[in-house]
Amino acid sequence: MMVLKLFGIVFFCGLLSPSQEVLSGLSCAVSPGAMQNVLSDAILQNGLLQQHLQGLVLPNIMGEGGLLNSPTSITGLHLVKVRLPRLSVVLLPGIGVQLTIAAKLELSGNCLVGLLSELIDILVDVNITANIKCTNFESGTVQVIIEDCLCILGAIRIKLLSGLLSLSVNEIVLNQLTATLPGLLCPVVDIVVNLVNIQLLGTLNAVIPVGTAGTIHYQLASLPFTSGLFLGLDLDGAVKQVGGSIIPHDSSSSALPPLLDKLLVLGLRQSFLNAVLSLLIQIPPQTFTCTPEVVSAAAPDCRSPAWPVCGMCSQFPQCSTCHGTSPLSIKLTLSGNPLIILEENKATVELSVMIQVFVKRLDGPLLNLLLLKADLSLNAHVSIAGGRLVLGLSLG
Repeated sequence: MMVLKLFGIVFFCGLLSPSQEVLSGLSCAVSPGAMQNVLSDAILQNGLLQQHLQGLVLPNIMGEGGLLNSPTSITGLHLVKVRLPRLSVVLLPGIGVQLTIAAKLELSGNCLVGLLSELIDILVDVNITANIKCTNFESGTVQVIIEDCLCILGAIRIKLLSGLLSLSVNEIVLNQLTATLPGLLCPVVDIVVNLVNIQLLGTLNAVIPVGTAGTIHYQLASLPFTSGLFLGLDLDGAVKQVGGSIIPHDSSSSALPPLLDKLLVLGLRQSFLNAVLSLLIQIPPQTFTCTPEVVSAAAPDCRSPAWPVCGMCSQFPQCSTCHGTSPLSIKLTLSGNPLIILEENKATVELSVMIQVFVKRLDGPLLNLLLLKADLSLNAHVSIAGGRLVLGLSLG
């Protein structure tokens, strides 16, 4: 079974109150650290913030303060690069998520001091804080809104080759940037946040094929909720066979263990796993023919009365089917659906198998020699490899 891109599930929505409805399928508790990793990758590492800030153009800056208080104007000021961006996440219980982006913005433009024109470079520290929450849940989708966005400017460094700008120009630039940058940066953050929401919802509401047997349809079951320690998500998982029929599973709830030092805790309900197993374990009937070569290799003295099958033939010579025209066959057929039993630190898969031992008569019909039902209990070993949940079965 394909595991969802779990950190892709971790989008950054919050709630006004925790979800009360628990649906069958999958639940997870996500730590702030995991959320920070996901959002940092989506917004910073993938260049999404840089991409949407790249075309940022600032208003012209006019003032006095150059050499001999000459009139000074800075025009064509635009963003060149976002340097050293950092992202942090804080959970706001009952409200949502607080996202903070700190970076250095490298700006460049033309500076006219009196009659002297030259290039000017400005490096400004910015700290953008946005409070985010989710609303308008419908059919597995939510709307992300930013309720508050605060942009604070820090140190400003101005580089001009001639060095003709006085300290008063620093104050003019700082005042102008303080007045204009928040109105330019906060709308960009809003766009980026909504784009990331769309991307991550695409990984959350997913259809996962299970071989050729069917599919698992995941979607968000309710609005996420936040506590001071984690973001909680409930997913609804519909297990569908080929043709579209849904395999039912009950809606019993499951309690998640505490996060402790883990990034994420994922809970799969037993009823959901049983529905998935019914897709995964669809073994067609297997027939094994006991040819003389196979029997001889397993027991060279099979012709003696001590060997059960040949011994039976020697005791019943009137049984013509035992005289070599048709080999003995064993047929194994899965009976019913497999069940997984979850206990503390232990998982077991229970299977029922019908064992049929038969020979084929010379005139065509089958002669059943033995029909037996075997109940198997297999130890289940769960692991994650290559982005997939792996279920290994072995005899105890």
